[in-house]
Amino acid sequence: MTEETVLTFAEMALAPALQKVVIDVGYETPSPIQAQSIPLLLEGRDLLGQAQTGTGKTAAFALPLLSRLDPKLKVPQILVLTPTRELALQVAEAMQTYARHLPGFNVLPVYGGQNMIQQLRMLSRGVQVVVGTPGRVQDHLRRGTLKLDKIKAVVLDEADEMLRMGFVDDVEEILSHAPAGRQTALFSATMPKEVLRVARQHMRDPVEIRIKTKTSTVETISQHYWQVKGMHKLDALTRILEAEEIEAMIVFVRTKTATVELAEKLEARGFSSAPLNGDMTQVMREKAISRLKSGSLDIVVATDVAARGLDVPRISHVVNYDIPYDTEAYVHRIGRTGRAGKMGKAILFVAPRERRMLNAIEQATRQPIKAMTLPSRKDITDRRIGLFKEQIAEAMEAEDLEFFEELVDSYQSEYDVGHRRIAATLAYLVQKGRPLQPDESPSDSALEKDFRPEQTERTKRPSSDEALQRYRIEVGRSHGVEPRHIVGAISNEANLSSRDIGQIKIHDDYCMVDLPASMPTKMFQHLQEVWVCGQQLKLSVASGEKVERGQIARDSRPARKPFGKAADSKRFKPGAKKPVINRRVPKKPK
Repeated sequence: MTEETVLTFAEMALAPALQKVVIDVGYETPSPIQAQSIPLLLEGRDLLGQAQTGTGKTAAFALPLLSRLDPKLKVPQILVLTPTRELALQVAEAMQTYARHLPGFNVLPVYGGQNMIQQLRMLSRGVQVVVGTPGRVQDHLRRGTLKLDKIKAVVLDEADEMLRMGFVDDVEEILSHAPAGRQTALFSATMPKEVLRVARQHMRDPVEIRIKTKTSTVETISQHYWQVKGMHKLDALTRILEAEEIEAMIVFVRTKTATVELAEKLEARGFSSAPLNGDMTQVMREKAISRLKSGSLDIVVATDVAARGLDVPRISHVVNYDIPYDTEAYVHRIGRTGRAGKMGKAILFVAPRERRMLNAIEQATRQPIKAMTLPSRKDITDRRIGLFKEQIAEAMEAEDLEFFEELVDSYQSEYDVGHRRIAATLAYLVQKGRPLQPDESPSDSALEKDFRPEQTERTKRPSSDEALQRYRIEVGRSHGVEPRHIVGAISNEANLSSRDIGQIKIHDDYCMVDLPASMPTKMFQHLQEVWVCGQQLKLSVASGEKVERGQIARDSRPARKPFGKAADSKRFKPGAKKPVINRRVPKKPK
């Protein structure tokens, strides 16, 4: 399909509720994959799209498919299959955001390792969209807790990744349970033969779209990221503002409301800041930009749309307070700095589940984004002292201080106090409204832990060359487990590469698996509570077992279990009590 004149979102035939949310989130011009996919999916066509991660694929299928959804019908109408739980959560959150004006809408992410009872409860209440990994979707089909007979559309997201992870057979089996007349959309970064075979077999006369990746180089901008938890974002930004040499800064957020809220919070902390969003009049926007150019304003908090075309040479820093929806938006954002031959700095706040987008951005910019450590309290103190000394030096050179010198001499002779003591007292009086030494807040210790997330005990990743220890897990052949289920659950839950997992030996009601011997205690305890194929792993050390580093024992794959109640009875008892594992679930937008 050749690229045609790009429509705006307003010109597309999206449902009114979806048009409204497009305005809410500040979308203006569709990305190439969105411009070509949305009209076709609105027509009900099957679609085969080739595009890289971070090009806006989620909106490309979510907006048109949600436009065709019946929110009054409380059964699954859209099924999205993803290769990983991180992507499933990301897509589910986006779906919830896009459907915020659809009354009674519910989306459910389903993936291995999550509490099954919680998923069953949500399914019984009624959901219109299910986003999940193939293994967990199959679990629900076997139990009979997920019905696909009313499915109107199926999306296969990152199909090549599912192929690489060995999910193609599972995907085909899932598709066989969906109505033949459904709409199907397949998105993939590459198009290997196996993916094309699935497309030909399960799609009806699909339209093929290929989006070429543009090379984006930003040589005058140093790029950094900080892995952050949402509750600490403001503290992190404050530290950066305190310690960095900043001439002017633009901070990007996703919503118009957030521009006002964050600007007010920064003002309350003593920083000169103002919002910049589409709800402001043209006069107000121009005034804010004029103040930024003149130096009477140092920080602008903006949305993507409001900052389009913004050209202020004194902007030295761009902070992505909220990660952008696609890589093109990121490139546009950081392009606000590093202009006219000057060096600029871009900082990206990344939540743990947003690391896929971080990788996509690195590929798009063809530059590595370096992990950064936030300034410490000592760094902030040193910076404040340096500025205070500069103020003293400037006043000493520029002002007539004779009157004040006589005042100090008079005080010294009257009270018999040394000049050093008097100077220290005057310095205290000057700076007590903004102390040179910042107070240590209760969140400081937690904030420090987040500076280097890869070093925390839960996420610390053992080397693939270190010694292995054999462990026993309480799930086996009788429960329908396969090596890929175990590899997927452990790699996702423990942040391990599949290369870190050694041999897997499957027995009737348990398995032996080789894992790094240096596994941290918290990681070990967490894996004990993980669920696979309806069973809790209850990980334990297997004593007296010989360990050899090697490949996964693929010859131990069991025969595929049939769907139906007979298969369910051995693996799941609705009345059984299971400990609930806390999981972060998408929040409903306000």
